[in-house]
Amino acid sequence: MERTQKIATGSILIGLVVLALKLMAWAMTGSVALLSDAMESIVNVATAIAALIAIRIAARPADSNHPYGHHKAEFFSAVLEGVLIIIAALFILREAAQAFMNPRVLDAPLTGLAVNVAANILNGVWCWVLLREGRRLRSPALVADGRHLLSDVVSSVGVAVGVLLAILTGWVLLDPILAALVAVNILWSGWRVVSTSLSGLMDEAVPEGELEQIRAVISDAAEGAIEAHDLKTRQAGQATFIEFHLVVDGDTSVTSAHDICDRIERALHAEFADAQVTIHVEPEDKAKHSGVVVL
Repeated sequence: MERTQKIATGSILIGLVVLALKLMAWAMTGSVALLSDAMESIVNVATAIAALIAIRIAARPADSNHPYGHHKAEFFSAVLEGVLIIIAALFILREAAQAFMNPRVLDAPLTGLAVNVAANILNGVWCWVLLREGRRLRSPALVADGRHLLSDVVSSVGVAVGVLLAILTGWVLLDPILAALVAVNILWSGWRVVSTSLSGLMDEAVPEGELEQIRAVISDAAEGAIEAHDLKTRQAGQATFIEFHLVVDGDTSVTSAHDICDRIERALHAEFADAQVTIHVEPEDKAKHSGVVVL
């Protein structure tokens, strides 16, 4: 979790640098398209702060009021990110509409564009770091931040190309049109972040690939049992909750059944470091002849 917090702190610092560069590019050119790019960077900084707060809360150990931990705090951060992204997109649409009604020639366009491109390169590198480390650390907040930055990078490239075309062709209306297209892209990004986070808040099961991996681990580690059924999973931040019924021979002692459960839990923790495992032991007459057959 300490690594996650360091990356989240880095997002704030990178976001502030990128924001300063993009605001400089807008001030130099007066381009509403570059303003839209800068507005998204303001959202980047705000959401990076929200992500850091959520990650710090999620790192707290379970207590009497939160016996299952605070892992879902990261999902709330991701939802907030999505909402802020959508608000920024609506603001950009308003600015684009005003610029469309009152178009203007850009000032010092090439110099401002060069500054914007430098900011986009920095954003692209940090986006790659967030997505890679967010997935490795199983952090919804970092992944959401990375996806947002990815949409920012893509739209920024489009803005840079479009502004360059506006400079070369002299078609000033291209500037607000680009800003509107950026806003639509940001709206889509915000919706994806919100919908993904809501799935986590609704206790959606882990992806099918991970589910098959869990079944395989249980089957390999449950020697001495008969079967495992009623497997349920959900994910909350970095924690994966796994629950199932384990069928053993009716003559199996409590100690032996407990040893089997311990072996399964160790195997699951080896594959899923933050797994929270709950096993309900049942005698063989409760077998459903379905689910996970023990090898």
